[in-house]
Amino acid sequence: MKAMIRMRMSMHDAHYGGNLVDGAKMLQLFGDVATELLIRHDGDEGLFVGYDQVEFTAPVYAGDYIEAVGEIVKVGNTSRKMVFEARKVIVPRYDINESACDVLEEPIVVCKASGTCVVTRDKKRLKRE
Repeated sequence: MKAMIRMRMSMHDAHYGGNLVDGAKMLQLFGDVATELLIRHDGDEGLFVGYDQVEFTAPVYAGDYIEAVGEIVKVGNTSRKMVFEARKVIVPRYDINESACDVLEEPIVVCKASGTCVVTRDKKRLKRE
């Protein structure tokens, strides 16, 4: 089971010089993807227990479009192991003009992560295995 969110990073997301977006924003997107996966799998939002691994691989700037994808890779009694990847798919082209953008031929992976979520037995509504 997979889920995906795509959104544009805004100036409000920029936290550092040069309009660099804080890496925590990618984790926020992964949290939203995980929530959708849990709803689809169990009928409940569940809880994110923790990340096993997080790797930031490229910078993200205000104006970039980011696609965050996730997948459940292992199902326990209440735990759900997930993997995530965030990719830059559209970039602004301020060198051309203030509204020009390019769709990247090959997305740029900006973050990878894996983690575990839990849906307690009393909240699980769907019978998927």
